[in-house]
Amino acid sequence: MAASNTTRYAVLGMLSAGPRSGYDIKKAVDSSIAHFWSESFGQIYPILRRLTADGFVRRRRETQRGKPDRQVYSIMPRGREALRAWLGQPARSESFRSELLLKLFLGAQVPASISLGHVRQFQERQQALLLTYAEIERRLRREHARHPELPYWLMTLHYGQCRAEALRDWAADVTKTLGKAAHKEVAR
Repeated sequence: MAASNTTRYAVLGMLSAGPRSGYDIKKAVDSSIAHFWSESFGQIYPILRRLTADGFVRRRRETQRGKPDRQVYSIMPRGREALRAWLGQPARSESFRSELLLKLFLGAQVPASISLGHVRQFQERQQALLLTYAEIERRLRREHARHPELPYWLMTLHYGQCRAEALRDWAADVTKTLGKAAHKEVAR
């Protein structure tokens, strides 16, 4: 299995928790890892077909009353081995793009008040994320207190919390600098 197609491993990881349809996989991604990883239906379904063809997952038809049949996928031993092998490999470097940083880098082209507005909005988003993460943590601890994977879920959540706190604090510092620059522009 190609190491560069991480979607394969994300899908295998979602199936490692139990059989799911493509729709169920998307729901699981959206309700668990969407703050740091996303997959679309356009990625999931082709990967499921490929994983099935390669013998990593098994597909079975599930009849539903009053609804069309659905395809449910289960991870096979070969898929579980591939997932474990991938989990043992070092994580690749992540590319990083930030429109906010690009606008700040080029910010001398516009009044400082424009950049200040962008940074304040960014700071508010980080604060909102922190509130969201706090609610997720409360829910996880309440609903999954004895789940063996809870410590791993909390580790990824803690990463998001630390990152949002750091970015919020960075934005507060930048806001001070841009506030001074905006004040100087008005004084001219």
